Amino acid sequence: MFYAEKYDKVHWVGMNLAEMESVLNQMGEPKYRAKQIYQWVYKHQINKFERMRNIPNSLQERLKARSEIRSTVLNKVTSNPNSTTKKYLFTLLDGGSVEAVYMKGRRTTVCLSTQIGCAVGCRFCATGTMTYQRNLTAGEIVEQFLYLQNDNDSTITNVVFMGMGEPFLNYTNTIKAADLLNDKNGINLGARRITISTAGIVPKIRRFTDENHRYKLAISLNGTSQENRGQTMPITETYSLDSLMEAAWYYWQNSKRMITFEYVLLSGINDSKADAKQLKNLIGGLPCKVNVIPYNEIGGEYKRPTDEQLQIFLTELDHARFTVTVRQSQGTTIDAGCGQLAVKTTEENDD
Repeated sequence: MFYAEKYDKVHWVGMNLAEMESVLNQMGEPKYRAKQIYQWVYKHQINKFERMRNIPNSLQERLKARSEIRSTVLNKVTSNPNSTTKKYLFTLLDGGSVEAVYMKGRRTTVCLSTQIGCAVGCRFCATGTMTYQRNLTAGEIVEQFLYLQNDNDSTITNVVFMGMGEPFLNYTNTIKAADLLNDKNGINLGARRITISTAGIVPKIRRFTDENHRYKLAISLNGTSQENRGQTMPITETYSLDSLMEAAWYYWQNSKRMITFEYVLLSGINDSKADAKQLKNLIGGLPCKVNVIPYNEIGGEYKRPTDEQLQIFLTELDHARFTVTVRQSQGTTIDAGCGQLAVKTTEENDD
């Protein structure tokens, strides 16, 4: 269960305490060793067995022989001297690649990926142009966090699962990764500082609700009618806008926690005064926050609205019954903004 396919070594990042206990039991080691290793891996975030000071040298050698702490390799860090945002490229054990983003501001936030590529295929998103390859393991998700934290002095305060991929199409591993980030005996990141974003996988929104997870939920809305949303988000054909809004109400009624609706503003698509009015009607009295995100262009057919058009849209939302915020994405000059993550081919990287 803990071995990567085609590989014969255990990887400790991604295991919970019970799983570590099982592996160590197979090695003939006492149960308390699992707690020690768990804290070294997650609380102290070490990546070398020899730094585990309360682990005997003999056991350290056995661990080195049959296991590794992490399975991914940091391949490249891209930054801009005028920005506090950095983009990280990782190479996975099977040769696949994913990106994560570090953003330092009033809070220090990291954006983590959950899949290689994305099967949802939102037409305005760079990741959607990639071929979906596979889900990431819980370990591969958590390792992104550990690398970003180890590489920066500022303590990470917030995590958003908004990188490459659709988190709710990798539901089990995404939730397990969030649980590992949240565990008070390890990384100890508060549940309300972890946000999971979905393009609208309705059955998983309902499952997330029924399982009473305390992590924040964000939904990419990006349209105000079935037809309008379907222009840019093919997932609308599978899970209608009506069923999505019903799931959102279900979440609120059962959890009493507010959803954040992400609304990417696309010029001439969903940014008119009429669109703003329809957005108010669509949401109605649902307690929520709407995060308006002016589109980050990726060189395709979609364009960013002008500042004037943005203001017209926002003015129409002045008296909405929900909270409205505007998110100006960081890191757009290094293709690290919202919707810009996409691993390029070797040829493109060499240009």
